[in-house]
Amino acid sequence: MNKYFSTQLIARVIPLCVALLPFNRVLAQNKTEDAKMDVFVSGLMKKMTLDEKIGQLNLVTIGAPTTGSVVNKGVEDKIKKGAIGGVFGIWGVDHTKEVQEAAVKNSRLHIPLIFGLDVIHGHRTIFPIPLGMSATWDLDLIKQSAHIAAKEATAEGLSWVFSPMVDIARDARWGRISEGAGEDPWYGGQVAKAMVQGYQGASLKNADAVMACVKHFALYGGAEAGREYNTVDMSRIKMYQDYLPPYKAAVDAGAGSFMSSFNTVDGVPATGNQWLLTDLLRKQWGFKGFVVSDYTAVNEMEAHGLGNLQTVSALALKAGLDMDMVGEGFLTTLKKSLQEKKITQFEIDQACRRVLEAKYKLGLFDNPYKSMDAAREKTDVMSEANLSAAREITKRSFVLLKNDNQTLPLKKTGSIALVGPLANNQRDMLGTWILAGEWQKSISVMQGIKNVVGDGVTINYAKGSNITEDTEFIKRLNFGPGMVTIDPKPADELLKEAIDAANKSDVIVAVVGESQSMSGESSSRSDIDVPEPQKNMLKALSKLGKPMVIVLFNGRPLTLTWENEHASAILDVWAPGTEAGNAIADVLFGQYNPAGKLTATFPRSVGQIPIYYNHKNTGRPYTSGPTKFKSNYLDISNDPLYPFGYGLSYTTFGYSDVKLSKTTLKGNETLTATVTVTNAGKYAGEEVVQLYISDPVASISRSVKELKNFKKINLQPGEVKEVSFAITPEQLKFYNSQLKYDWEPGKFVIEIGTNSTDTHAASVWWNK
Repeated sequence: MNKYFSTQLIARVIPLCVALLPFNRVLAQNKTEDAKMDVFVSGLMKKMTLDEKIGQLNLVTIGAPTTGSVVNKGVEDKIKKGAIGGVFGIWGVDHTKEVQEAAVKNSRLHIPLIFGLDVIHGHRTIFPIPLGMSATWDLDLIKQSAHIAAKEATAEGLSWVFSPMVDIARDARWGRISEGAGEDPWYGGQVAKAMVQGYQGASLKNADAVMACVKHFALYGGAEAGREYNTVDMSRIKMYQDYLPPYKAAVDAGAGSFMSSFNTVDGVPATGNQWLLTDLLRKQWGFKGFVVSDYTAVNEMEAHGLGNLQTVSALALKAGLDMDMVGEGFLTTLKKSLQEKKITQFEIDQACRRVLEAKYKLGLFDNPYKSMDAAREKTDVMSEANLSAAREITKRSFVLLKNDNQTLPLKKTGSIALVGPLANNQRDMLGTWILAGEWQKSISVMQGIKNVVGDGVTINYAKGSNITEDTEFIKRLNFGPGMVTIDPKPADELLKEAIDAANKSDVIVAVVGESQSMSGESSSRSDIDVPEPQKNMLKALSKLGKPMVIVLFNGRPLTLTWENEHASAILDVWAPGTEAGNAIADVLFGQYNPAGKLTATFPRSVGQIPIYYNHKNTGRPYTSGPTKFKSNYLDISNDPLYPFGYGLSYTTFGYSDVKLSKTTLKGNETLTATVTVTNAGKYAGEEVVQLYISDPVASISRSVKELKNFKKINLQPGEVKEVSFAITPEQLKFYNSQLKYDWEPGKFVIEIGTNSTDTHAASVWWNK
């Protein structure tokens, strides 16, 4: 080695070593902490009886059931015996502290309980449903919402949340599409990472950190016919390419726990699927946390046809399930299975160790009451800061679907007809999954408009219609008392009041859509239109010839072909949460320019489902015009009503052609793709600039395009910005027929635009 070379080598290596020092310190610190945890847990387990070890695998609910018909009994006695590892269904310092004291003071080994809850889009301060949150395309805001939820949840004694739900969903009939980030695996992974980081913070031992529980593992969003709890069946390539990435992203983000799903995977229920829970999750991905079943999912393996409760409980444990939610199959059968040598002591110990390690990581052995602070319960729950953040985040989730003739924003003068069953409604502002949320504290649309414009606008209010008049449908919706009711006034009288209000007004604002119980778990719908009584009201109002703005509440993509043809403007507000009315009024009256973009495709008809932007091509792709023997419908267009990534603004953004730094590359070079974006309108606004890549020739059939990145920018009227994306071979990779994740040389098409359909494209040749 000559002197010059060695000098150059040292000059490069020393800075690299210096840069790695903090990373190395973190690794060393983690190893030390893991070693301490191992010593502690091993020592504790040596003192535990078999019954106490099995008890740690038992998760029970106290109070009313939320997602099933089973409620645990004799909980207090079981806690004293060490036969319970965790509790969910209660919150509040007084409640959680009392139960924790029973475990810590009255059980033999004083092992603390872990307290969990479905904290899905906020705890007390409720944010938009996750599908709405994803429409912000703002990962920092999504992370902030999770942190606020964690802060409130821990203030009320919780240390574990059953969130985020990261299931990819391409079927709008499925009610739980409301609970995830939509249809794209890459973006879903970014949201999963942000949520995990927001919940868990820098350290799980922090007083305001909760352990995330990623659900539902796996493929739950692929349920056949969009029907809850139904069968899932797909190829391994489809799993790895389209459905598994968000779960993997959550593992990489350090998620502390996972929840198994109700469905089958390759014919085996996920809760008892060893390939899924052990080979994939732990061995391939390196997951170190624990896995809990969904609500009575172990017991439900009997209905799947895998045997009696003892048999399926043994299958689940051997597969890698660590904790049994509610069903108590582990509690009542594992000891017998061990005696009969159907399971091993190691398998029980392994599951017990994982649960105890979670409690150690949360700092519960140091302080079982770390999150049970009566002072924080008063200061950190629904604080002014939390409500203010919710209002800001909520208005950024709204998607402007239509705005003819600049109908919006509305003037802060004149008169509006505020009509619809959701217009003066607090209950349906919060949406699905709001266990601790108080609908009585939510802001209705009417109240929000009054808060924003005061006396400047005359409001002529009329309910106009019921949410639905189908009494059988209402029975299914009312799993809680009084969730959907029918007004005692006749339907024609309600409609007349709406028409009278409209006749006295300059513009109609119709607040319509789904009630909170129309989406979410066990809320599949075969008809995803706006419910008939509301649509009849809209049709009658449209005949008056006045501008009509639809404010749409929904937990899923709806079929809106009639609304799109007849309304002047449509603002999709999802289920907006506690600050609903204030945020909606901010947008309606121009105090904020909407910038949300869809993360799930809106079909023209339910007959198009499943519909999603990153589909594969066919051997007979349809292009245009009347034809036979192509992959098209005879009666409607193949195209969605609103594509993935779609969303309008009060201003107009123009895009230049795509400029590439090179047109031929080799190996690990970096390509820079650039567009110029111009705000050509009169309002300042935010735009989500989206990058898609397609791979026209490959060893397997590829998606027509795939989202690979995005940037959200803010432009003043007339302002011009260059937006660039750095592209490397990592973004060209896919799972081939051997499930190898790699890229292949050839032509790639780089597309940049305002949504998945409206893009500008340029081609590049990339050699290996």
